[in-house]
Amino acid sequence: MVNLTRIYTRTGDAGETRLADNSVAAKSDLRVEAYGTVDETNAAVAVAVALGGLPKRVEEMLDLIRNELFDVGADLSTPLHSSPEWPPLRIEQSSVERLERWCDELSEDLPNLKSFILPGGSPSAAQLHVARTVCRRAERVAWRCLEQHGTEVSDERGEGGVNLLAITYLNRLSDLLFIMSRATNGTAGDVLWVPGTDRPKPERNRT
Repeated sequence: MVNLTRIYTRTGDAGETRLADNSVAAKSDLRVEAYGTVDETNAAVAVAVALGGLPKRVEEMLDLIRNELFDVGADLSTPLHSSPEWPPLRIEQSSVERLERWCDELSEDLPNLKSFILPGGSPSAAQLHVARTVCRRAERVAWRCLEQHGTEVSDERGEGGVNLLAITYLNRLSDLLFIMSRATNGTAGDVLWVPGTDRPKPERNRT
């Protein structure tokens, strides 16, 4: 149970913060940057939902994803420990597989791509592209975090590595957000990239 009685605490004024296992980390630590960028991803998704105009099925998926992104953040902020004081919240393979199923589900009714897509279309579809790019950045930061901290379990609090499945989740989610943007644009079609300098009016994919 979370019980927040005061938002500001002054405990971070020295450039340090506490991870989920209560160990101290510098705010410049890549763990902190990783779960902070996951939080950015969630905020970007929230804007897409707030804009409206999403297919009902996409909204249903995003309702779960917005909660699960909190799980990802908690996972990244909890170093792997051999005997934690309490069971940590971890992303599991089943969550990754669900994202993959959703990718397949939404892709069924979409036309094959003839070119790269420019972010655009409806406001909510464009915002899903923003969420996708932030999610990709979160994944890149998480990989840097893994390179720094590894994936090994430690007996020392705050010293363990990173759960690789949390990073895999971010990779699949960025793919899903791309597909969601296409599904949201629907029959309006995709805004296609036209390479070169003398650009004709872009054609759109249509179902």
